[in-house]
Amino acid sequence: MTDYTALAQAYIDVWNETDADKRRALVEELFTPDATYTDPIGAVRGTAAIGEFVGAAQAQFAGLEFSLGGAVDGHHDQARFTWHLGAPGVAEPLVIGFDVVVVEDGRIGQVLGFLDKVPS
Repeated sequence: MTDYTALAQAYIDVWNETDADKRRALVEELFTPDATYTDPIGAVRGTAAIGEFVGAAQAQFAGLEFSLGGAVDGHHDQARFTWHLGAPGVAEPLVIGFDVVVVEDGRIGQVLGFLDKVPS
């Protein structure tokens, strides 16, 4: 049985890892080799592309951190969770999103992302 909360936290950890080599290792461990990531900003396939996508987002939001925005809900190899992006120590997040992940053999095979709150 998958620990969906641990999986979601590992996913958040990927988004917070600013060292490219460490992030690449985390992505390769967490995602299947042909995993897909799709959100309103872009769509990519494969661990290298996912790592590059995360790196580009970090460059755009330098100094901000991702966190889980509440409980993780999962069943049948899929999970959903809300995440926040904001300045460390500041209560109000700048961005709020909602992701659904599909799990394949304990690793993420697909991410479907949605943005609920974005800066104007």
